[in-house]
Amino acid sequence: MYDPTRGVIGAAIKIHRKLGPGLLESAYEACLAYELQAIGMKVERQKPVPLVYESVKLDCGFRADMIVDGALAVELKCKEALHPVDEAQISSHMRLLDIPLGLLINFHVVLLKDGIRRLVNNYRSGVEEFRVKSL
Repeated sequence: MYDPTRGVIGAAIKIHRKLGPGLLESAYEACLAYELQAIGMKVERQKPVPLVYESVKLDCGFRADMIVDGALAVELKCKEALHPVDEAQISSHMRLLDIPLGLLINFHVVLLKDGIRRLVNNYRSGVEEFRVKSL
């Protein structure tokens, strides 16, 4: 299975080193999309997340910040600290979009490595081999 995580983390670190913390999430999103596309990755920004309940497709307005190469959901934050609800949000997007991997990146930190969490969509078989140690 293809894992674009390393490329996304590298691009996010590059952006954080140049811009630092304190900008709006949308600014980091635009910069990250630019950097990823520049290295040949396919980026879908603000991808609608469908919700199907009992065979009825509901339009709830959920959107994933980014889907990279169809294999990685990326959720960007700019806040003092990440909370369990942030992980729940990206986990839901991963499950509903059938995406195996996720990155939760908080740009509002001094060192970006302290603001990155990698998630694996555990309900899929065969994904466990891609679990990596904490950054």
